[in-house]
Amino acid sequence: MVHDGLLDRLRRIEDRVADACARSGRDPAEILIVAITKGHPARTLVAALEAGLRQVGENRVGEAMEKFSQAATSLESHGATRHMVGHLQRNKARDAVSTFDWIQSVDSMRLARALSLRMEGADRALPVLIEVNAGGEEQKHGFSPEEAVDEAAQIADLPGLSVRGLMTMAPLTSEEPVLRATFRRARALFERMTGQGGRGGSRPDTLSMGMSSDYTVAIEEGSTMLRLGTALFGPRAEG
Repeated sequence: MVHDGLLDRLRRIEDRVADACARSGRDPAEILIVAITKGHPARTLVAALEAGLRQVGENRVGEAMEKFSQAATSLESHGATRHMVGHLQRNKARDAVSTFDWIQSVDSMRLARALSLRMEGADRALPVLIEVNAGGEEQKHGFSPEEAVDEAAQIADLPGLSVRGLMTMAPLTSEEPVLRATFRRARALFERMTGQGGRGGSRPDTLSMGMSSDYTVAIEEGSTMLRLGTALFGPRAEG
């Protein structure tokens, strides 16, 4: 049974999403929530599915493999889509493509090539998002804003991959002008990408930005996909 606390938090999030959309003239139906269960047990993942969330995400391949195995029946019965949202090492590419339906964190051409190689012979194209370091932080992964769109076009030509858009993480700050500047930069890049049209099997339609602390600002600045963990499930049991 779904815990009442989760349902209450989800309703509050949905209300805040609706309010942010009203402020920015958008339709709440345009916004997709990915439930990030990093650091939470498999039962939390199952509860998210039972609450109606169909997009789920993890930051680590090993944790995801174990958790998805434990929750396999629920994932299948609810038709869940599994997202990799954390930094992905190339030596984990094989496990990643067999564990996840989407890879949101393609942050280098070498990783893209590794994923493409692992998709050889598959009967599907792997949806990927190009991670852009829109905040320009040295400690963050991702393509620079200056190279992201051109690199995305090259990645779109790799077999087995479908570039669906961009992903970014804003700096960890409560300063709204900093958040807005980061999100606006990512949106401008996304609009450049969509203006160029899809290449190969790619069709850019997704701008993944906004987490538990900044998702309303992200919506106002054009996000189509939110990655929410703490806002849904409370603090993680582990870091």
